[in-house]
Amino acid sequence: MGLLSVLYLVGLTCRKLIVKPKRLASKVISVGNLTLGGTGKTPAVIAIAEEAKKRGLQPCILTRGYKGKSKGPCFVVPSPHLQVEGQGGVKICTGIDAGDEPVLLASRLKDVPVIKCADRYKGGQFAISNFIPNDSGQISNLIFILDDGFQHWALHRDIDILLIDATNPFGNEKLFPEGRLREPLSSMKRANIIVLTKTDPADKETISLIDQKIKQYNPGAPVFTASHKSVALINASGESADVDTLKGRKIYAFSGIANGDYFRDILTAGGADIVRFKSFRDHHIYRQRDMDKIKTEAAGLDILTTEKDLVKIRELHLPENLFALRIKFEIDSDFYDKLFNAL
Repeated sequence: MGLLSVLYLVGLTCRKLIVKPKRLASKVISVGNLTLGGTGKTPAVIAIAEEAKKRGLQPCILTRGYKGKSKGPCFVVPSPHLQVEGQGGVKICTGIDAGDEPVLLASRLKDVPVIKCADRYKGGQFAISNFIPNDSGQISNLIFILDDGFQHWALHRDIDILLIDATNPFGNEKLFPEGRLREPLSSMKRANIIVLTKTDPADKETISLIDQKIKQYNPGAPVFTASHKSVALINASGESADVDTLKGRKIYAFSGIANGDYFRDILTAGGADIVRFKSFRDHHIYRQRDMDKIKTEAAGLDILTTEKDLVKIRELHLPENLFALRIKFEIDSDFYDKLFNAL
């Protein structure tokens, strides 16, 4: 292990020892990973929140809002033009103030509160203070879903869900900055449930090898497999089109996500003919000049991007032929039974 990774590990270990987790009044489900980005956390959080609603629970998302400029806890709304009623003087944020992932969560989960705050305990307290307690003084059916929470030791969680990308599970198995790992592989032992994501392009042998690695560190946790399915094409106004219209179409595609190659692969698997693909850095902040250049380079071709990128460019002047690919997290129902029965 190189010197920088050793220093990183020392800092990580000290932080774990110093931080004392605080407990919220309601149950907390954490969704996170061991690596730097790209495991599909946002679609997983959306799916878990939707399933919680189906089971009569009131989910609330707690998220750091990476690169969001707003300070302190705030409710995230999908559009700056949205009229928010009944929140009194509660702080509202959107766009670059919230961060791209929180805005996407708020866009997809219309009736689920999304709270941005670096201190997720404060965010949870902020949420509780804006719910109406029942007669017993408890928050009825409220559960918190902690987005990207595997390393957020400051908040107690009741269930830790660890996501592992089947297409690139552990990188070179080295810690940052030499590799993609946020923590040593031995940290897998903290997980209550482990999910292999993006298993659709992975073969059985690859999945078996990942499973063997998991069992070295956490033989007791149940392991589930999940895939990401393309379900629709969405434009900036929220109108949808059938994803099958991609078949045979020549397109220009771009993305600013951690795993742009996977997005390219999904488009190709859907039958799209990618004439040109442009990659930006993860969490790239788009300017109008970016969109003008993309439109020029596309030269009349249909333009495809990710839904996460679409929330960042909605307020810009966009080509009429620009669409985002909506992705759905798909997993066996046994996963949800295991998760919610454990609560």
